[in-house]
Amino acid sequence: MSGLYFEEFEEGQEFHHALTRTVTEMDNVMFSAMTHNPQPLHLDEEYSKGTFYGQRIVNSLFTLGLVIGVTVADTTLGTTLGNLGMTNIRFKKPVFHGDTIRVVTTIKSKRASKSRPGEGIVEFIHTGYNQRDEEIAYVERTGLMKMKAAAS
Repeated sequence: MSGLYFEEFEEGQEFHHALTRTVTEMDNVMFSAMTHNPQPLHLDEEYSKGTFYGQRIVNSLFTLGLVIGVTVADTTLGTTLGNLGMTNIRFKKPVFHGDTIRVVTTIKSKRASKSRPGEGIVEFIHTGYNQRDEEIAYVERTGLMKMKAAAS
């Protein structure tokens, strides 16, 4: 597994994830359809031309999932026990079809779990950027992580 154990994270540590992803029209339409979101801002090009965006925007929950997903291989793949919460979510710029997203993760804090021996809690800050280096999304995510000692 390429994920890190609780002990391998340090407060202030930054990950500049090499994995990037260009968002396609199909991503947006399929995600909106699978989540039963009929918002015309995501699906109706003619409607969207009349908005201040002038075109369809990508579903923000797809954007959030993509920003977090890009981080998994470098941080939590095989070493997480699950997400405990997500807070302070914000979308500073819209994402459009054809935008390429990159992500930076910063470790905000970490502590041993008080209720689950052999496990730790890590707070991640994930910030997504488009190809113009504009911040498009921000989320603080709390994860329950395996400890090395308990895994062996």
